[in-house]
Amino acid sequence: MAKIKHSVATRRRKKRVLKQAKGFFGDRSKQFQQARRALMHALVYAHRDRRVKKREFRQLWIIRINAACRECGITYSKLISGLKKAKINLDRKILADLAVKDSHVFKKLVEIAKG
Repeated sequence: MAKIKHSVATRRRKKRVLKQAKGFFGDRSKQFQQARRALMHALVYAHRDRRVKKREFRQLWIIRINAACRECGITYSKLISGLKKAKINLDRKILADLAVKDSHVFKKLVEIAKG
């Protein structure tokens, strides 16, 4: 019985890893073992940071809303609770966008929240 060789599968696996490691610094993009280690590390960071990105954007939106609220003479927490009592369901992304791009609409929302 003939011996089975794995050269095709091995080459395909190595090419896939090196292709993913393209752009890494130095030997991390050239040598398979270093590329594999660097790639595993990079994928861990990518997975973690997809979650962190959501947190960071929410923080940014809250900061922008709070800054616009302070100009209108109300706090962020009072605005959010006032909008909930008025049954206005706008998420923080939309509120932050309104605060930056369409300030007169945001001021009307603040008046509704105050009332």
